[in-house]
Amino acid sequence: MLKNTAILLVRLFVGGVFIFSGMIKVNDPVGTAIKLEEYFDVFSNDIASFFHIFKDIALPLAVFLVVLEVVLGVMIIVGSRLKWTLYTLLALTVFFTFLTFYSAYFNKVTDCGCFGDAIKLTPWESFTKDIILLVLLGFLFIFRKDLGNNSPTWASWTTRVSLVLSFILAITAIRNLPFIDFRAYKEGVNIPEAMLPSAPLQYEYVMTKDGDEFVFESYPMEDGYEFVEMRLVNEDALPKITDFAIWNSEGDFTEAILQGNQVLILIANSRKLNVADLRKMNDLVEELANSPIQVSLIAASSQEEIDALMRQMKWDIPTYQGDATVIKTIMRPNPGIMLLQDGTVLKKYHHRNTPSGYDVKSLYVQ
Repeated sequence: MLKNTAILLVRLFVGGVFIFSGMIKVNDPVGTAIKLEEYFDVFSNDIASFFHIFKDIALPLAVFLVVLEVVLGVMIIVGSRLKWTLYTLLALTVFFTFLTFYSAYFNKVTDCGCFGDAIKLTPWESFTKDIILLVLLGFLFIFRKDLGNNSPTWASWTTRVSLVLSFILAITAIRNLPFIDFRAYKEGVNIPEAMLPSAPLQYEYVMTKDGDEFVFESYPMEDGYEFVEMRLVNEDALPKITDFAIWNSEGDFTEAILQGNQVLILIANSRKLNVADLRKMNDLVEELANSPIQVSLIAASSQEEIDALMRQMKWDIPTYQGDATVIKTIMRPNPGIMLLQDGTVLKKYHHRNTPSGYDVKSLYVQ
């Protein structure tokens, strides 16, 4: 009885972790694809060059993995093909454990993206989480004969429904925007405020004396102490945004872009840009011309590429350069639109949902 209860509790916990992890990433498959690209870059440089080819299929691979996480989590809970599910979960967890250990030990990818942007884990925290899952899955593996392998009809249908729903949600998130935005540039955020500490930063000083370690709130003035390190006490007070910058050949325009009414057309990669998607914004650009709302284009491209794109589009709007990682963080689609008013994010749009000039004007407080 006790053994069966323990098995059930472990199944519920493991399944819950996989469902939660998968659903967070189903909400934003493009973010998962970006994280996979980081891993493929690292592996292509450190292990084998062929990993680079996987970057071209990062998005479909991301959809497959996030949906698989959800479905496996559901299967282990409802009891659908338990032995097969257990072996698959073990293989998947071993794979993730290798990734997180590699990232932690060699300090390669500082955030595994295990829980998307909702919960940030350090590489070693991610590795510890995977080790715990491995231990729990190992427990189930030891008692695998007690799991059985008969799938109740309702469990099979629950699995199918979870597969279809999670896949539909993932595709919808790709074709629009994430349902829930966990990023620092979500709607309602004031970027200038987010670039400042939320409270005065507090530090503590670690010192040693006669072989003993001491911690002080301020630097000790007494002789005999040897400095070890200075540690930040309130890390939660650090700025949520530290890398937002906009510039062009004339200089830095970060401060200017965070003032007034701004419509920013964001392009993370002009070489992967479908110009037809950009043309969907033609009416918006024309309707906002000569209005109090400034339309600008920001791209992670060279000035020559941006100028060529403007000639092709026949647009006469200010253009700026930005960091590709920052733009991808702000906007998942390529291209996308962000509305700012005095640095506050009013709204973000996928290029498929480009608003009219009238709709944009109605959002700004006059």
